[in-house]
Amino acid sequence: MSTTAGRATEQPDEEERRGGFSSRRVFILAAIGSAVGLGNIWRFPYVAYENGGGAFLLPYLIALLTAGIPFLLLDYAIGHRHRGSAPLSFARLRRGTEGLGWWQVGICFVIAVYYAAVIAWALRYTFFSLDLAWGDDPEGFFFGEFLQAGDVRVTADVVPGVLVPLALVWLAVLVVMALGVQRGIGLTSLVFIPVLVLAFVALVVQALLLPGAGAGLDALFAPDWSALTSPSVWAAAFGQIFFSLSVGFGIMITYASYVRRREDMVGSGLVVGFSNSGFELLAGIGVFAALGFMAQANGQAVDEVASGGIGLAFIAFPAIISEAPAGALLGVLFFGALVIAGITSLISVIEVVISAVRDKLDTGRLTATLAVGVPAAVLSLVLFSTTSGIYVLDVVDHFVNQYGILVVALVSMLVVSWVVRALPGLGAHLNVHGRPRVGTGWRLLTSVVAPVGLAVVLVLALRDDLAARYEDYPAWLLLVLGWALVVALPLLGFLLARLPWRAGTHLDGPPPGSDPAAPLHAPATTAPTPHDRPQDEGGPR
Repeated sequence: MSTTAGRATEQPDEEERRGGFSSRRVFILAAIGSAVGLGNIWRFPYVAYENGGGAFLLPYLIALLTAGIPFLLLDYAIGHRHRGSAPLSFARLRRGTEGLGWWQVGICFVIAVYYAAVIAWALRYTFFSLDLAWGDDPEGFFFGEFLQAGDVRVTADVVPGVLVPLALVWLAVLVVMALGVQRGIGLTSLVFIPVLVLAFVALVVQALLLPGAGAGLDALFAPDWSALTSPSVWAAAFGQIFFSLSVGFGIMITYASYVRRREDMVGSGLVVGFSNSGFELLAGIGVFAALGFMAQANGQAVDEVASGGIGLAFIAFPAIISEAPAGALLGVLFFGALVIAGITSLISVIEVVISAVRDKLDTGRLTATLAVGVPAAVLSLVLFSTTSGIYVLDVVDHFVNQYGILVVALVSMLVVSWVVRALPGLGAHLNVHGRPRVGTGWRLLTSVVAPVGLAVVLVLALRDDLAARYEDYPAWLLLVLGWALVVALPLLGFLLARLPWRAGTHLDGPPPGSDPAAPLHAPATTAPTPHDRPQDEGGPR
C-alpha cells in the first residue's frame, strides 16, 4: 500500500508523460483557437441576420452569460481537477460515467474526419482567389468543376483537386500532433491566432471600404425587436453559443487537463468566451459589409444575396471577390482565415481522441498520433475526396452537430449535476485560484438554465427533421449516415468504457495532489481553507 507522500511523487511523472501548456497565455490562445472555427465566420452572421438582426445580440449575450460560459467553466473544472482526457476525467469523477467521455471521443473522431475536407476546400480556394478561377459562375464551378458532384449517391470516383489539398491538411495536422501539447498545439496557437486576428481585421477593413458596405451593416444590425417574442430566436441564440464555444464534447476538458494546477480557470474561461463572441461579431461586420457591396453591385436587396454556411463561403464570397476592388487580396484574406481557423479547431478535435488513447493504453505521443491520425486521414480521403463527398459531409455534419454534440452535452450536464452531484466540489476547485468566484448562481445556471436551453434547441431541431427530410436527401442516406451514426456513437462509447485501463491508472477520484479545493461531494457551503491550498508538486510549470 503506497503512502500519500509516495503517490504525490508519482504524479509529476504522469503529468510529464502527458505534457502540458507552458503558460496560461498559451492555454488561452489554444482554447480560443479551438472555439474560433469555421462556424464563427460563416454561421454566426447569417444566424444573427435571420433572427432579428441587432435584436439578436440580446438573446445571444444572455445565452453566453447564462449557458455558454457556465458550461465552459464546467468543462474546465472537470478536466483541470481530474487531470485527464475526457474518458479518464469522467472515470475519476465517477466510474460509471466513463462512457460519456468515450461518447465525446467518438463524436470528435467523426468531426475530424469531415472537418478536414472543408479546410482542404478553403486551402484550394485561397489559390483560386489569385486568378478568380471560378469565373462568372461560382456556384456551377464549386459543384461542377471543383467538386464534380453528380447525383446524390455514394461513389468511389476520386476528385484529384480535393484529394491533394486534403492529404496536405492531414499531413500538417499529424506533424503538429506528433510534436506534443506545447511544441505542437501550443506553438501553433501562439503563431496562428495572432495571424488569424490580423488577417481578419484586414479583411474587415477592406470590406468596410467597399461601396454599399453600409447597406449590409444596416441589414445585419437593424433590430427587429418583435423577434424577441419568438422561442425559435432564443433557441438559435443558445444553439449558436453551444456550437461556437467547443463545449460539451471533450475539447475543453482535454485542454484544461494540460493547464498547471495553480491557475485561474474562471478568468481564463471569461477571456475565451468573450474573445470567441468578439470574433463572431467581427466576422458578422466583415461578411455583411461584403454582402452589402455585392447587393449594390447587382442591383439587389441584401436579403437576396445573404446566405450562410458553405453557400456563403464558396459561392457568395467568390462572387464578391470577382467584383470587388483588390478582389484577389480579399479572397486570400478570407479563405486564408478559414484555413487558419479550421486548422486550430481541427487540432483541438483530434487531440481529444489522441489524449484518450494515450491515457487508456499508456502509449507514446507519436504512437497515439499515428494510431488515431492515420485511420482518420484514410477515412477522410476515402469519403470526402470523391464526387459524393459534399453530400456525405452535409448529412454527417447535420446529424453529428444536432444530435451528437448537443445530446452528449445535455446528458453529461445532467449526469454531473443531478446524478453525480459534483457541482459543489467542482465549484470549490474553481474557486481556489479562480476570480471571480463561482457559487450558487453558477450551479443553478449549469444544472437548470443551460440544460433547459439545450433541450429546447434539440426539440425544435427534432421537430424540423421529423416534419421533412433534411435537404430532401434519400431516406436511406439519412438513415445510414445520420440516425444510425447518432445511435451508434453512445453505444460504442459505453462499450469502450468496459475496456481495462493501463496498469497503475488512478481512478478513484482526482489524482493525488491535484484536488486542493474540497471533497468531490462537498456541501454547497464548503469553501477552501489556507490548509487546503495546493503545494508545489513539481509538475510541469
